[in-house]
Amino acid sequence: MSRRCDICGKGSLSGNKVSKSKIHVRRTWKPNIVSVKTEIDGRTLTLNMCTRCLRSGFVTKKV
Repeated sequence: MSRRCDICGKGSLSGNKVSKSKIHVRRTWKPNIVSVKTEIDGRTLTLNMCTRCLRSGFVTKKV
């Protein structure tokens, strides 16, 4: 599963983990992506979307 939201396009971010002694180590932050079955225009689709978009109600889950 790709780490990209189909609704808002949110993806992985990269940066530095900084320890107490100021040593910088590269790391990534990954979004919370879930697969959701939804109905759009009468068709059932499976979307990969972040939980923030799901919570905001951009699509409704198909039960």
